[in-house]
Amino acid sequence: MNRLTPIAAALVALFAAPVSVHAQTTSPTAPSSSLKEVVVEGQRDDFNTGTTAITKLPADLHDVPQSVVVVNKALMQSQGATSLSDALRNVAGITLGGAEGGQIGNNINLNGFSARTDIYLDGFRDRGQYYRDTFAMDEIEVLMGPSSMLFGRGSTGGVINQVTKKANLKESTEVSASVTSNGLVRTTVDHNQPLTDTSAFRISAMLQDGAASTRNQTNVQDFGVAASYVNGIGTSTEVTLSALIQHNHDQPDYGLPPLNGHPVNVDRNTSYGLNSDRTDQDVVSLNAGIKHKITPDVTIRNQTQFNWVHTNAVETAPNTIGTVSGTGFTALTGAASSLPLSSLYVRAQSHDRNIQDYSIYNQTELSAKINALGFKHELLVGLEVGHDGYDNQAYYRNGSCNGVALTDATTPTSGYADCISVVSPTYSAAGANVVSQAGNRQGGSANTIATYFNDTMELSKQFKLVGGLRFDRYVASITNSLNSSNTPAAAKNTALASANQTVNFLSVRAGGIWQPSAAQSYYLSYGTSFNPSLEQLTGTAGQTNLDPEKNKSYELGGKWDLAENLSTNAAIFQIKKENARSQVSTGVYELQGTVRVKGARLGATGRINKQWQVAAGYTYLDAQVISASTLDNTLGKIPVNTPKHTLTTWTTYDVVPHWQVGGGATYMSQRYATAADTVQVGGYVRWDATLAYTQKDYDIRFNLFNLTNKMYYDALIQSDGGRSVPGTGRTGMISVNYRM
Repeated sequence: MNRLTPIAAALVALFAAPVSVHAQTTSPTAPSSSLKEVVVEGQRDDFNTGTTAITKLPADLHDVPQSVVVVNKALMQSQGATSLSDALRNVAGITLGGAEGGQIGNNINLNGFSARTDIYLDGFRDRGQYYRDTFAMDEIEVLMGPSSMLFGRGSTGGVINQVTKKANLKESTEVSASVTSNGLVRTTVDHNQPLTDTSAFRISAMLQDGAASTRNQTNVQDFGVAASYVNGIGTSTEVTLSALIQHNHDQPDYGLPPLNGHPVNVDRNTSYGLNSDRTDQDVVSLNAGIKHKITPDVTIRNQTQFNWVHTNAVETAPNTIGTVSGTGFTALTGAASSLPLSSLYVRAQSHDRNIQDYSIYNQTELSAKINALGFKHELLVGLEVGHDGYDNQAYYRNGSCNGVALTDATTPTSGYADCISVVSPTYSAAGANVVSQAGNRQGGSANTIATYFNDTMELSKQFKLVGGLRFDRYVASITNSLNSSNTPAAAKNTALASANQTVNFLSVRAGGIWQPSAAQSYYLSYGTSFNPSLEQLTGTAGQTNLDPEKNKSYELGGKWDLAENLSTNAAIFQIKKENARSQVSTGVYELQGTVRVKGARLGATGRINKQWQVAAGYTYLDAQVISASTLDNTLGKIPVNTPKHTLTTWTTYDVVPHWQVGGGATYMSQRYATAADTVQVGGYVRWDATLAYTQKDYDIRFNLFNLTNKMYYDALIQSDGGRSVPGTGRTGMISVNYRM
């Protein structure tokens, strides 16, 4: 792909900005004076939302006995955040993982546990493996702690819900264009058009092209379109249809390999892939929902969502470091190496695959407010049915190093493709001419049926009790084309030829809330979750007959409203996975492991005064594997990618009319990139800043990312001995947002 120069990129952004569609039709909903009443002047860019769009929860966060962090559109725009990963940097307790193994896309750790399958789109599981953009999002909601009673399997550390933009009765158009110092050009359009006094249509679009960071080989070419149609707005029956279509043509970043217990000490922009590497993804999400108010206090809703993600990837990753001689490549083993970096090489490995992920889910929910047994109740009864499908055809490229083949009879499908200088890799299509061959083909499918019930009972104006149960039946099956009875040459493979699993599980949620005033809320809660061994529709020998891992959480916290519109919160909690899968011998696993995370979190979001806004969060995680088999070598270790301290801050201040300054810091303490804590990644502080000129109809904003050009590691990857992806160097971005 061709990379635009910064000058060319600026010209593209300049001419892209005026492109818009602006209809002059005025909504007949009400006279213009009525429409103006819903607009709160000066509050358009509030960071504080104070509500959640998750239908399984009360809209008011004070009535939710768990920590919830909401990252809304105003905060994302202020920071120049354009991806889900960027938005989640506002959530203390979240760390990022890179692509690894059979996984591509957003891989996230939440409170010390993987949230790979705990990403949701408008309340539905969004398990597809793709890189998520924010152009179609109103906000990102993060619910902390085990939540299987609300969402089913998974959710050990919590869930992440993306809330898409929906059509409404206020006509509006917003066009944005931006360019970075790396040459990344991006433009978005968002138009909302009322059609009648009860219906509206909204469409959003995104296009971007250029280098995503200062690192080599991070070019992206992406576009997307999202639309929604809502009929029956303000009536007893509301129908919503929405769709998201996205295409990504990106270069993957597999980071740096480890050396002597740390990421190899090379220039931050060094990359070990090929210029021919690419990850092509097509995403389709379709959603249809109907909500009917039977009475003012009784509502029934039914919603169906279909997701399909296709990924075609040709990727080359650093596998291990070693030396090169007449006998070819020799990996470093044992004691720490004292050899100069200039004499070392990286063995590259192909990670080529063709993946199809799809799912279809339907939810029916009845919510009601009733009086019974002398108390007020808010009831929720639901039924969920769903089907997931997964197909992953792997390919491998076996190459040579210094004229010697990198594979032998024991590793015929390894995909070792080339060897590259550690210090000065050549970015070419070298190795791309190696014949690609079909490897293992993984297949999987699962059916889910669940029913759930939740009651929020008001004992008095100050006290509420929350309780809920959910029963899940999860039936999964998987296959592998290459397995222990069908291997090329003499290869050994512990993959299963096929496996089936049925899991029945009852999840529990309980809590108590004390609200002495409207501005303060205190709570104590308990929740459970479960993780089937075939949850990701993949599996290895020795795991399929195990019961699901079970998780428990306890949380004590409070929420307070201060100042003009400032929400604060604090909590202490413990999450324990009591029967984690642990390898006791080759191919044999038992439920011997226990992982415990004790923690605390603080947060504040909103306005200190009319001019000054803040969004800040801190999380402390004391995470440890407190029981495991000796073969695992994880006993007493800190789980992968789990820092003890994370702090996120962002603030803006309107210094004079129309001028705004702001910035913030992200702090993360040291982490480990391997389960045995053999690769340590240092802590860091990254500073960002912004300067904006604001008008009623437009904003011109300058964002500076990594102000001090700090060298830090953004994402960790456990595979290949523990790889680490450096964060971007100092980068500037100019953006224009125009509203009509």
